[in-house]
Amino acid sequence: MRALRFHGARDLRVDDIAPPDQPGPGEVVLEPRWCGICGTDLHEFMAGPIFIPTAADPFTGAKAPQILGHEFSAKVLATGDGVTSVKAGDRVAVQPLVAPPDDFYARRGFGQLSSRLGLVGLNWPWGGFGQQALVREANVAKLPDAVTDEQGAMIEPAAVVVHAADKGKVQAGSSVLITGAGPIGALAALAASAAGATRIIVSETNPLRRERIKELGVVDDVVDPQDQGSLQWIAGQTEAGQGVDVAIECVGHAAALDTCIRAVRKRGTIVQVGLSVEPGTVDISALVTKDITLEGSWCYPLTLWPRTISLVASGKLPVERILSDKVGLDEAVGRGFDVLTRPGSDKLKILVSATA
Repeated sequence: MRALRFHGARDLRVDDIAPPDQPGPGEVVLEPRWCGICGTDLHEFMAGPIFIPTAADPFTGAKAPQILGHEFSAKVLATGDGVTSVKAGDRVAVQPLVAPPDDFYARRGFGQLSSRLGLVGLNWPWGGFGQQALVREANVAKLPDAVTDEQGAMIEPAAVVVHAADKGKVQAGSSVLITGAGPIGALAALAASAAGATRIIVSETNPLRRERIKELGVVDDVVDPQDQGSLQWIAGQTEAGQGVDVAIECVGHAAALDTCIRAVRKRGTIVQVGLSVEPGTVDISALVTKDITLEGSWCYPLTLWPRTISLVASGKLPVERILSDKVGLDEAVGRGFDVLTRPGSDKLKILVSATA
């Protein structure tokens, strides 16, 4: 089989490798249909290995060279003994988190917090940028006919932002600021709208992405945080000029978090989704005197997947609106990774397939 594998920074290769063996008990062999290029994949591409192990992972056994891709839809090819939720021929979305079942957090339903967390496509032997993959039954969720393969490849990042909206308690009538108009910021806007937000403002420095985010059809206002007076302008769009109810930070930069702290109203909530590559600073005085709730939001609880799939199937979470391009495996670097890492790019989500 052919697969796109990480060998080192700026070194992704389409390799010929052996396909998975027949699935063992509780395992499923898949044929990936579409797989999204995630920001995590881009970080590995530019500066890895970061999450990809260079020596065999003690839990999963994975190590570089690693098949990338953790946001993907697939067709079931074969199932092992004891698998009951799917059968050969079913269409599925892959939930890529792999946590030991005996972990302190996994036993409590929060396997995403396990210190031994594995991720299909990063530190699990298989990933979505290949012609086949082997995963556990727990890592697949059957897709209804109303969800396309392309939408199925975006269930994973959609679950990230649905969880963020939950943590921010976004509800009918909420005003929401989202910092960052990348793929997660764009999905966060869609999730906030699905949750009932009636005023959605996006803060973004890239002028091309400011234009692109308007095409989603759910964003009311877009602002450049570098413009003098932008914070006052945001406040002016809210009730009594007090600030937004919720801010969802999707950049992972101290300046973006500072924008959230200044733009949210007193007793408002900030949800930090973006990951920073270096320690940042926080205006503790403003956080305290405004009585702000600051929530971290990491991945999602696995119980969130049925809700997310239902939201997409219903049309209330139209994830396909962030799709920028679809490419084949041999084009994944030139028309995918290179495009998304180009400064000033307006592209959001690019899907790759080795089989579709």
